[in-house]
Amino acid sequence: MRASGALAPLAAAALLVACSGDAERTPSPAPNPPPVSGAEVTPTPSPVPPPEFDAASAERTVRDLAGRIGPREATSAAFRRAAAQVADRLRAMGYTVTMPEFRVPAGNSWGVDVPAGTTRNVVATPPDLAPDAEHVVVGAHLDTVPQAPGAEDNASGVAVLLELARMAAAAPDALRRPVVFVAFGAEEPRGPGDDRHHYGSREYVADLTEAQRETITGMVSLDRVGVGTVVPVCNGGAGTPAVARELRSAARAAGVPVRDCGSNRSSDHWSFEKARIPAARLGSTPYAGYHSAQDRPAVVARAQLDRVGRLMWAWLTGD
Repeated sequence: MRASGALAPLAAAALLVACSGDAERTPSPAPNPPPVSGAEVTPTPSPVPPPEFDAASAERTVRDLAGRIGPREATSAAFRRAAAQVADRLRAMGYTVTMPEFRVPAGNSWGVDVPAGTTRNVVATPPDLAPDAEHVVVGAHLDTVPQAPGAEDNASGVAVLLELARMAAAAPDALRRPVVFVAFGAEEPRGPGDDRHHYGSREYVADLTEAQRETITGMVSLDRVGVGTVVPVCNGGAGTPAVARELRSAARAAGVPVRDCGSNRSSDHWSFEKARIPAARLGSTPYAGYHSAQDRPAVVARAQLDRVGRLMWAWLTGD
C-alpha cells in the first residue's frame, strides 16, 4: 500500500510533463502580417478602345466655319481667322503646325472680283516624323468663293480632316503610314485654267524637293464631302490611279457606298497628280447651293460626313 502511494506522485508528474510537451508542439495561429506601408496593387489596364469618327463634332465644325465665320476668300481677314482656328486645334492635338504664306494675284472668282494679296496653308506634321519617312497627305481647302459661306464647299472637307487628325493623334500605331494634314489656302479659282486655280496645293508641291516627293505614297483631297448618300471617288487621270483603287477597297471594308466620278481635276489632288504623286479626291456631289449664299450648314448631312470619315479611316489604317 505504501509503494502504491509512492508511485502516485510520480505518475501525476509524468502526466503533467506529457501534457506540457503536447502544448509546446501545438503551434499558435500566426498573426496576419501587417500591411506594407505605401504598397499598392497595380490594376490590370483596360484595353484602350479604338478611336471612332465623331460626325457630330464634324458637324459642329461646319457650323462654326460656315455659320460663325462665313465667307473665307483666301486674302480676307475671315480666312485668316479660320486658318488660325484650325491651326490652334491641330496644335492642341500634338502636331507640329506651320503656316507658310504665299502671294496670289487679283482676279475674278466665280463672278466676283478678288484682290491680290497674301494667304497661307496650314500644315500639321506628326512631331516625330523623320524627313525621309514615307507618309500620306490628307488635304482640304479652307477658302471659299467670296459670296459663299462655304458649308459644303469646303467646311465639310475641313471638318472631316480635323476629325481624322484627332483620331490619328490618338492612335498613331493603327496607321499604315504617318499622315500629314493640310488645310490649303486659295483653292478656289481666280480666273480660268490651272494657272488660276489650286494655288495652295501648287505651292505645297512646288516647295517639295524630288526626294520629298518620293516620300509621299498617296494624297487624298476632301472637297465637298457632306452632300448625298454615296461618296464620289475621283482622280485626275494622270496615270496614278492607285489611291482611287485603295479608296474603293477601303469603302468596301467600311461598308460605305461609293461611285466612280471619273476624271476630275477641280480640286487639290490635281496638283499632286501633275507631279506624279498618287492622289485622288473624295466628294463632288452636285447641290443647289454650290458657290452661292445658300451654301449654309443646313445643306450638309451628318450621315454623309460619317460615311466619308469611316471610309478615310479604313484607308489610313488598312482595316
